[in-house]
Amino acid sequence: MKRNENIVPLSRDHHNGLLFSWKIRQGIKKNIEKERLRKYVRYFWEDHLQKHFEEEETILFNKILHELCKKAYAEHTQIKGLIEEITKGDVPFEKYALLADILEQHIRFEERTLFPFLEKALDPQQLSAAGEMLGPLHETVNEDTYPDEFWL
Repeated sequence: MKRNENIVPLSRDHHNGLLFSWKIRQGIKKNIEKERLRKYVRYFWEDHLQKHFEEEETILFNKILHELCKKAYAEHTQIKGLIEEITKGDVPFEKYALLADILEQHIRFEERTLFPFLEKALDPQQLSAAGEMLGPLHETVNEDTYPDEFWL
């Protein structure tokens, strides 16, 4: 699917989010210690996902009042809550699996439904302004460089 060039940086971030979900599932399959998974979730939130959510919410979603944007905000809140629950205590593997599933579904929703809607609903100037704000924030590729490769 061809993405408007101005929001491509957010789609690139989504690739990392899908890898995060896959890595969590691999850790569960390998019965990795939950503390290792918890540390990875905290790292990914602090170094990747939190910033990504803030960018989407402040640069893109707030440009139009629509149910699809409200849904994205609500899903961000749900994901933040799950991450908070996971990083604060000992939770069963099911919580990690739920986080991986919900994040993947959220990314698919944004890529397949929300972004195409926004590309049509926002005028070219709004999209260009979003691109101008996102560009400097994504000058370097923000790869997942977590050292404990428990998923391998």
